[in-house]
Amino acid sequence: MILHPPIVALLVGSLLVSFLLLLASGIGVRILRRWDLASGSEAQLALERRTYLVSTAMSYACAFQVVSLFLFVYTADDLAPLFVGAMCAAGTLYANAYGYPTLLLKTAGAILAGAWLIVNYADNRGRDYPLIRLKYGVLLVLAPVVLIETAAQAAYFGGLKADVITSCCGSLFSAASSGVASELAALPSSPTRIAFYGAIAALVVAGIWFRRRAAGGYVVSGLSLLAFVISIAAIISFISLYIYELPTHHCPFCILQREYHFIGYPMYALLFVGVIAGLGLGLLYRRRHTPTLRSVLPPLAQGLSLVAMACFVIFAAISTYVMLATPFHLEGY
Repeated sequence: MILHPPIVALLVGSLLVSFLLLLASGIGVRILRRWDLASGSEAQLALERRTYLVSTAMSYACAFQVVSLFLFVYTADDLAPLFVGAMCAAGTLYANAYGYPTLLLKTAGAILAGAWLIVNYADNRGRDYPLIRLKYGVLLVLAPVVLIETAAQAAYFGGLKADVITSCCGSLFSAASSGVASELAALPSSPTRIAFYGAIAALVVAGIWFRRRAAGGYVVSGLSLLAFVISIAAIISFISLYIYELPTHHCPFCILQREYHFIGYPMYALLFVGVIAGLGLGLLYRRRHTPTLRSVLPPLAQGLSLVAMACFVIFAAISTYVMLATPFHLEGY
């Protein structure tokens, strides 16, 4: 195992979050089965006291879960010089079989944790814990994701050896290779471009409709998730080519490096904030008629729809500027 301060922080933080999630899940099961605010029993009063403590602890844990995704990618990128063949995080993550599974689990965990923070915020605005079951339901979905991710991350960092020869991003994200990365790199530019701008345009239209009619919240949520997936594919398929000004360099990680002005960090941050806002809107939309949240949920839902739209529009604007500002042009576009 390679000793590195960010690695220690990630491992310790993930273990602590996993421990808190296990405790919270036990309380969550009891809440889903026995919660009854009308009851004055000792068991109900104990649950009410515990849920406040758990919500406070889980707020910090979920915030760490979101931040840890970016710390994990930064750490993988920072370790690249230690491995023969690695040029960025792509090669470091390929150094053993647990790298990319950990990244995918962290991505799912960060999105779910962000959505939980939104639900928890809304629940705390109500005087009668109106979203308590929804909140702990999301927590019970998040818990196994984080537990598996913690184990995968430990296996990944524990299995890293400096003498390992890994693959560079040029070979991993090459249309000539095999695997999911190569398939994304091989996506035809024009159809992917149409899908990218089309998904964001559809999200904007749905978001405007929602803000005017307060209807179609699930559509906005679903389109946010679709736009997130297509945007990641677009980065690999054609956006990255304009950033690197190379027709064969499809790596989604090199854009995080200094020579490209760390442009990848704000771009990915926009995508994650956008999809988290969209998912949060979808979770809250079915509870929009909750009596004690009638003054809270409508403006919150409107704000979430605006955040989702704004994040993806700004991401598209940055991507478009990059493509227009460079003399590089794709053949056959």
